[in-house]
Amino acid sequence: MEPAAPVVVIGDALIDELRDGTTVTELVGGAALNVAVGLVRLGVPAMLIAMVGDDEAGDHIRAYLHDYGVGLLASPAPLGSSRAVSTRVGGEPVYEFNEAAQARAVTYGAVERAAIAAAPFVVVSCFPFDHAAQVAALAEAVGDKPLVIDPNPRSGMLTDRDAFIQGFESLVPRCMLVKVGADDASLLYRTSIDELRERLAAATTVLATAGAGGAVLEVDGVVVSAPIAALAGRVVDTMGAGDAVLASVVASLVQDDPQDAAAWSAALERAMQVAAATVRFEGALLRIPGADAMDLDRLGT
Repeated sequence: MEPAAPVVVIGDALIDELRDGTTVTELVGGAALNVAVGLVRLGVPAMLIAMVGDDEAGDHIRAYLHDYGVGLLASPAPLGSSRAVSTRVGGEPVYEFNEAAQARAVTYGAVERAAIAAAPFVVVSCFPFDHAAQVAALAEAVGDKPLVIDPNPRSGMLTDRDAFIQGFESLVPRCMLVKVGADDASLLYRTSIDELRERLAAATTVLATAGAGGAVLEVDGVVVSAPIAALAGRVVDTMGAGDAVLASVVASLVQDDPQDAAAWSAALERAMQVAAATVRFEGALLRIPGADAMDLDRLGT
């Protein structure tokens, strides 16, 4: 069943600047933006609330969202649009964020509140949970609206680990689902993804991703799991894998309303297929298994 209004996604939108030692590639990205675009790619209308500057980078972000049919409610960006510089010279990429990204903030006016009120639920990803004023503003703006949260911390934007945990966990009881990854468990909690899943599962449904280890979903004491999906072609870029998994599971919440282990297992298996297709292209744009990539690439990422 399609929602009567777009799913609202709150979080970040930025320019990913990828450096491999010889070339520089710029892509529109940001975890929340990736999820919003991914939802529309999967047939679910989405509206993004994020800070976007009135600058060239902001123009690219707006054009990209327009191309993929995602609505944007842009918060003011006094320092310009956010940018993440990713240096990839062997091993895992190293990220550096500009001042705008580190000081990102979301505001909620009448239009934003109306969109939230009309939405079936709200998805939050890569939000500054370590800023108490931002957490309080988010909590007040969403009211009793069901939440889906991916804390998605970034070491280059994390100012206070303990405050981030406190801000994040203050909203967990309001959530219909929380997604966490192995990197989140390590960076925030200094623990394993399994231990973090158990910590959060007492309060909400938890989707836990572990990269090559696949994903586990725990709901009401029922645990379902899925390995990474085997697709043809080599893995090119894992940057958007987690966002693709989240977008796919949220789409299943809207379209299928999973209620039992079999339905949740089907949702998780689809998410792993979508993630496997996504990582076979550069950039974080969600890809649909078996779809012709040419039309997507024509729009650009």
